[in-house]
Amino acid sequence: MDDKVTQHQQELALLIERFAEADGVHSTAIPLLHFIRASSKGEPIYSLHEPALCIVAQGSKLVMLAQENYQYDPSHYLVVSVDLPIAGQIIEASPHSPYLCLRLDFDRNLILDIISKSDQEWIKKGDSQRGLFVSKTNSLLLEAVLRLVRLLDTPKDIPVLAPLMIREIFYRVLNNEQGNRLKQIALLGSQTERIAKVISLIKQAFAEPLRIEQLATAVNMSASSLHHHFKEVTAMSPLQYQKQLRLQEARRLMLSESADAANAGFQVGYESPSQFSREYARMFGLPPISEIKRFRGN
Repeated sequence: MDDKVTQHQQELALLIERFAEADGVHSTAIPLLHFIRASSKGEPIYSLHEPALCIVAQGSKLVMLAQENYQYDPSHYLVVSVDLPIAGQIIEASPHSPYLCLRLDFDRNLILDIISKSDQEWIKKGDSQRGLFVSKTNSLLLEAVLRLVRLLDTPKDIPVLAPLMIREIFYRVLNNEQGNRLKQIALLGSQTERIAKVISLIKQAFAEPLRIEQLATAVNMSASSLHHHFKEVTAMSPLQYQKQLRLQEARRLMLSESADAANAGFQVGYESPSQFSREYARMFGLPPISEIKRFRGN
């Protein structure tokens, strides 16, 4: 990184550390902005990652999507453009040099509005690429991010200035080396925009049997085209995507709401306890009953 980028990263780290004094995820007075702090490396955390920009000021993190790995650090930022079931693992952090990151959420309408009011070039509707990417950090992006974070010291300015600064941040992302990947989600009728609709439909009824033909009809695609483009965007098939949603929700029910394994599996759509146990162990490394015991022991 050049000196300017390094200087910006150092200032950003100090700001995040000031507003996030303890480990965890911290909301801020800017509704879309969150800070993450961790003082040690950790095990993978499974979640459904909604569309967001993630910028690391200190430390490093590994994100796993299906069989793919993406690492980001102060030299690189992460963009997730559609809802994706991922596993995130902090791989560089210590009490003296904690992992410090900001997450800025966004939606398709923001990207669409920025493109429509700028000289951005539209991409071809037939294109579809992964809904997650890592790109190189630059000083223009960091300067815009710093202006946004500094607003936390003047809360009265947030309602007027924060929306303008958020627009600038995503304008910078759209103009960066992989900006086309983000443009796809905003283009009405693009394959990525259709897949985003399919994702929404699967999320709404993930415990119900998956009917590919119905999903394809809902977005005016053939079943084969849906399967192809879904895998291009998410790195998995619609069935694999649904399975990850089911297993993540079952895990949450067991670990957060003390549901037993059989009931958790049933609630997320599994009729066979043995199938649920097998698929759970394949994803998380332990059968559900064993993981509950380990969790409670810890």
